[in-house]
Amino acid sequence: MTLKVLAIDDSRTIRGLVKQVMEDAGYTCICAEDGMHGVARFKEENPDVVITDINMPNMDGFSVITSIRNGTSNRNVPILVLTTESADHLKDRARKAGATGWIVKPFEDATILSVIQRVTGARP
Repeated sequence: MTLKVLAIDDSRTIRGLVKQVMEDAGYTCICAEDGMHGVARFKEENPDVVITDINMPNMDGFSVITSIRNGTSNRNVPILVLTTESADHLKDRARKAGATGWIVKPFEDATILSVIQRVTGARP
């Protein structure tokens, strides 16, 4: 079974980078351009891990995390925040909402893959 990653980010460039890294590692990557689309894709695709930005139009990353954690299926999926933000109060807010981890942009391919492996137990 191939690991399925859902990447939610309003930046087409970041979505493309994450998708490329995931697919190069042998994972499947589904993308969404904002939080509302991301939550809809989450329900459709049932991913093994979610990577979400915080600052997005229509629904921010905190709301994405809360929606997934309060949903009816796959509520324990690992959720990683990928953002330019690094303030402790934002990390605390994400953790309290149910985020599993935090990665600051720009990211190194090896770093994001290491975190994915750590939270899912998957190996490329």
